[in-house]
Amino acid sequence: MMAGGNERSMKALKEVWRRPENSLCADCGKPDPDWASSTLGVFICLSCSGIHRNIPSISKVKSLKMDHWDDAQVQFLAKHGNAVTKATYEAHIPIYYYKPTYNDCQVLREQWIRAKYERKEFTELGKQLPYSDGVKEGILWKRGRDNGQFLPRKFLLSEREGCLKYFTKQDAKEPKINIKIDVINATFQPVKIGNPNGLQITYLKDNKTRNIFVYHESGKEVVDWFNAIRSVQFHYLKVAFPIASDNEIKNRLTRNFLKEGYMEKTGPKQREAFKKRWFTLDHRRLMYFKDPLDAFAKGEVFVGSRENGYSVQKGLPSGTQGNFSWHYGLTIVTPDREYLFTCETETDQLDWIAAFSSVINQAMTPQEYAIEAYFKFKS
Repeated sequence: MMAGGNERSMKALKEVWRRPENSLCADCGKPDPDWASSTLGVFICLSCSGIHRNIPSISKVKSLKMDHWDDAQVQFLAKHGNAVTKATYEAHIPIYYYKPTYNDCQVLREQWIRAKYERKEFTELGKQLPYSDGVKEGILWKRGRDNGQFLPRKFLLSEREGCLKYFTKQDAKEPKINIKIDVINATFQPVKIGNPNGLQITYLKDNKTRNIFVYHESGKEVVDWFNAIRSVQFHYLKVAFPIASDNEIKNRLTRNFLKEGYMEKTGPKQREAFKKRWFTLDHRRLMYFKDPLDAFAKGEVFVGSRENGYSVQKGLPSGTQGNFSWHYGLTIVTPDREYLFTCETETDQLDWIAAFSSVINQAMTPQEYAIEAYFKFKS
């Protein structure tokens, strides 16, 4: 029951709240938001309300269930609401800009909210944005491959050259690494990296995945880097695939991993002891690492489609001999061999099975057939 306020304004508030446009959080899309901003006129979830509370000059938030709303505030909500407010604050979002959901980390959601309402980045057409001019240069703290220390490194992103470079010294003429823009992925990993602004940049080198872990003290700066990478990739792919639609290209930009976590695995003979490894499922690449922050995977498994003889099964084959300490098994069947894994809990096991199934149930693209052929050749 809502506390305080007269019945008329409570009834009016409920009516506005029930409108279909207000059934999802205006900022992250979470269903059933039960907070609202009395100054912006948007309905938001509890988590986003916490971010709004950090910008009190722009947004005053109140609970729709527990706080009192006066007539004028209810009328303001009725006049605005999520659809009207979005039409102003989200009028001109670049197609490549990453709009976070409620599953995304704090820094992405906070910078999206600040970009919209505080910096008003999307209200005017053609506004110069810090990630839209095809070049970005600056310092990011990068984790050393061998010593694990984070040190400041100069990074340069260039649309004209179609690459991302980093330099070990400020005045270095030659980059340590020069990465082609079309083989880059970037995904926020605050927990794994141990920093709220931690960003994992992965790229393919000789068809092997290499990881770089970076962060910046400023949340705005690290999210600007992320969207600058997406912007450069988008324009590069527009040239490379002129007949592809903008939406098709947008879907080929950075992607989150489908699942990550620890499992135990055994070797090809299936008699060796199971060893605990960190696994990352990046679409059809299942990679395993000794440590979550390793630069290179110890191994990679290609996960194809059901019609090509791939499947995932609950449990291990009967008579499995290798010693294992975790008891929730699963088996990946490929045309060439079976891969055996164990998970610590049943929840983990079911989550991994669901993630593998989502990949196996998709038809393979021509590029993926080429990757499968490479994996088979390599093995």
